[in-house]
Amino acid sequence: MPYKAISDLGEFGLIDRISSLVGPTLDASPNLLTGIGDDCAVYQPTAGMLEVTTTDLLVEKVHFDLLTTPLKHLGSKSISVNVSDICAMNATPQYALIGIAVPPSFSVEMIEELYKGMSHAARIYGVAIAGGDTSVSRSGLFISVTMTGEVSGERLTRRSGAKPGEMICVTGTLGGAAAGLRLLMREKNIMLEHIEHHEPYNKSLMVDLEEYADAIKEQLLPAARIDIIRFFHSRNINPTAMIDISDGLSSDLRHLCNSSGTGAVIHEGRIPVHSGARRIADELRDDALGWSLTGGEDYQLLFTLPKERFPDIAEHDDISIIGEITEKDAGISLVDIYGMSIDLEKLPGYDHFRS
Repeated sequence: MPYKAISDLGEFGLIDRISSLVGPTLDASPNLLTGIGDDCAVYQPTAGMLEVTTTDLLVEKVHFDLLTTPLKHLGSKSISVNVSDICAMNATPQYALIGIAVPPSFSVEMIEELYKGMSHAARIYGVAIAGGDTSVSRSGLFISVTMTGEVSGERLTRRSGAKPGEMICVTGTLGGAAAGLRLLMREKNIMLEHIEHHEPYNKSLMVDLEEYADAIKEQLLPAARIDIIRFFHSRNINPTAMIDISDGLSSDLRHLCNSSGTGAVIHEGRIPVHSGARRIADELRDDALGWSLTGGEDYQLLFTLPKERFPDIAEHDDISIIGEITEKDAGISLVDIYGMSIDLEKLPGYDHFRS
C-alpha cells in the first residue's frame, strides 16, 4: 500500500485529518467552549480552582530515536510526560495544545500513527486535545505539548514545602526506563554496525527483548501517576513538597531540597529498583542503582509528608519511604548497604546542555 505524501493533503487537509483523530478526547470536557478550528481554544475555568500550565519539547535525536521508538508510542509518551508535570503539582490535567514540525520524509500515515498515540493517552488521562499547530522541519521531528490542569488552593503542591524530619517517599520503581533505553541503544548499535560492514545481522548477539519487555515499556510507554493523585485526593493527603522524577532520583531530590532549603538522607536498601533493570544490569554488566539515581525518565512522583501521615500511605503498596528530610547543612546523601554515606550533590542527573 503506497503512503500518502503530506503535500497531497496540504496543511488544512492535514489539520482536518488530525481533528478527526483527536476529536474523541473532547467528549469529557464540557468546559471547552471552542477547540480545533478557531484561532484560540476557549474554555471556562472551574470556579474556585487554580490553573496550572506546563510545556515539554521533544526533539528527534535528543529525546528520542525513530529507529527504536514507534510513532504511536512516541505520541503517547509526549502526553504522559506533560501529565506527569501536572501531577507533580497535585493537580488534575485538563487541556493540551500540540505543536509538531515534521520533516518532508514524513507521510500522512506516519502523522496519523503519532496522533493515534496522543489521542489514546489523552483519553486515558481525561485530557482534551484542544488545538495546536503544524509546520515543516528541515532537521527531524519536533513535538511541543503545552498542557493545563486545575487544582484547589489548599491542594496545590510545590517543590518548596519540605521540612526537616519529614518522610521522603517515591512511587513505583526506578531505573526501568534507563535500562530499557540502554538495551534499545545496544541493539540499534549492533544493527548499524552490521549494516555499515555489509554483514548479516547476527541474532546470537541479541538480547532477548521479550524477556525485558517490562523495562522497554518503561522507556517507550511511561505512565504518569495520575492514579496516585486520585489516591491523594480521595484520602485528603496533601504532600508538603513534590516533583516528578524525569532527570533521575538524585537530581530531582536535589531540586526539591534546593527549593525547600533543606538537606536529605536516603537509603540504598529502600530505593525500589525496577526488577527488569536489575536483570538487564546483570546481563550488560552495568549498574541498576546508578540507573535509578541518574538515569531519569521514570516519571514517578517524589514527595514528602510529615511522619504522622504514615498510616495514610501505609496501605498503598506502590509507595516506598526511602529517607528523611534533614537540615540544609547536613547536605544530601545516600547511605549505602554497608552504612557508608555518599554525597549525592556530586552525582549528575540528566542535563540537556551537558548530556
